[in-house]
Amino acid sequence: MKTVEFTIEKCRDTNQYVGIIPGISGAHTQGESIKSLLDNLKEVCELLEVKGVLLTGQYEGAAYRVAL
Repeated sequence: MKTVEFTIEKCRDTNQYVGIIPGISGAHTQGESIKSLLDNLKEVCELLEVKGVLLTGQYEGAAYRVAL
């Protein structure tokens, strides 16, 4: 299992959750719910793997910190 650490924040202006993968420029996404945000973050991780930014392997989960 591959573990990716990311930070979740809630935007006060849009009321959306924002997920950021620290240390990788441009690796962020947003969602209306935590579930949609996590789905979007999974897609970001898969795209980063295709581009060779993350180590090869299958993305199966994530460790995260939440700042709401």
